[in-house]
Amino acid sequence: MTSTTAPTAPPSSGGLDRKLSLRHIRFIAFGSAIGTGLFYGSSETIQAAGPAVLIAYLIAGAVVYAVMRALGEMAVRHPVAGSFAQYSNRYISPRAGFLTGWTFAFEMVIVAIADMTAAAAYMGMWYPDTPGWVWMVAALLLICGLNLMQVKVFGELEFWFTLIKITTIVAMIVGGLALIIGGVSLGGFTPGPHNLFDHSGFAPFGVWGIVMSLGIVVFSFGGVETLGMTAGEADQPERAIPKAVNTVPVRILLFYILTIAVMLMLIPWTELGTGESPFVQVFAVLGLPGAAHVINAVVLTAALSAMNSITYAASRMMYGLADQGHAPKSFTRVSKTGVPVWPMAVVAVCLVIGLFVYLWIPDQLFVLVASIATFATVFTWSSILLAHLNMRREMVRDGLPSAGFKSPLWPVLNYAGLAFMAGVVIILAFSDSGRMALIVGAVWLTLLLLGYRYFVGAAGRTRLELPVRQAPESH
Repeated sequence: MTSTTAPTAPPSSGGLDRKLSLRHIRFIAFGSAIGTGLFYGSSETIQAAGPAVLIAYLIAGAVVYAVMRALGEMAVRHPVAGSFAQYSNRYISPRAGFLTGWTFAFEMVIVAIADMTAAAAYMGMWYPDTPGWVWMVAALLLICGLNLMQVKVFGELEFWFTLIKITTIVAMIVGGLALIIGGVSLGGFTPGPHNLFDHSGFAPFGVWGIVMSLGIVVFSFGGVETLGMTAGEADQPERAIPKAVNTVPVRILLFYILTIAVMLMLIPWTELGTGESPFVQVFAVLGLPGAAHVINAVVLTAALSAMNSITYAASRMMYGLADQGHAPKSFTRVSKTGVPVWPMAVVAVCLVIGLFVYLWIPDQLFVLVASIATFATVFTWSSILLAHLNMRREMVRDGLPSAGFKSPLWPVLNYAGLAFMAGVVIILAFSDSGRMALIVGAVWLTLLLLGYRYFVGAAGRTRLELPVRQAPESH
């Protein structure tokens, strides 16, 4: 694929500071992907597929790995702010870069609204008479305040936020296995592998149940691509990005699989209802004084952590879009702490809109925004796989050397991943919330196409030339 002459994206990402370490990058990605989807949304997936939901997580996890390896190779070769929006611009088309960037920002805002909704539900355990919107406002103010800090401070706070989540998950897995091995009775239920099969079988709803659960499962993993957004602020992207990509997706998958498997062995899946965190339900069954309250505090922290990482990702994407001429130039202005202020303001306004939607449909908001986020996630992941496919084709055609960290099994993984994305879009059409998500997605993409046609100038319609970093081959 040839590219026309265009302004070269700045290697240093303009006014952004390269102050994120490998530790920060890993935990920002953890923070985005391990949050509401696991601690709250997993109850929806369990009720859709029963214990067989583990298969859905394995399938989606394999696709996540393919997407992240593709993104990792591009991020090492082109460590720029805006990440995959600029890759779509360069290797698909400027229009595709515009659609990808704004759809990812849309995805992040939608997921942040889901996190706010979950935070309100968690606070409802302690203050059932307080309206949920009060806690959503509190979460909004807290997260926007944290994101206005210097990026290094933000990265450090997110590290500790996420460490609390990971510690809780590990404790859940280790403690749960100890109870299972010891055969300790919980709330009248005997824990063990038999709980995976005794209640209408391992797959009570058959293959269809597994298929239908994939929508929320993809939503659960959505946000892991945030790792690519850190390339513009990583102090050593050629070292940090490959290490993070090699470890983060596998660890996230293990956390999801092991945690849900342990929960399903502790108590029957039929006892895990929707509307609250299954983590809180499991610890409530343990009967330990205050255990449910402690876990509720942890899952609240998890929701805020995910919302924190997601807000960061959305603002950096809009900053990168402005670099391409796909957003107002004012979006590249940063504060004294190196934070793009106008993108942060846009995120805040969108969260306020989500608050008003909550007042309109409080009971249906989470499932609806999860479905919409799934559509946006599928679009973003598809763009990453297609851009990587075209990049490697161009490299092979022109005999260009690798910058390191080659994605394995190219192009097989790319095609398999794209086929999976098409399948998820079809799956969404079989549920009320999914159909609404497809309608919202179609309207969103139509508005973006109109915006590109009438508001993007000549500079934004020219394919980018991205800086290329040469690095030793690593695996």
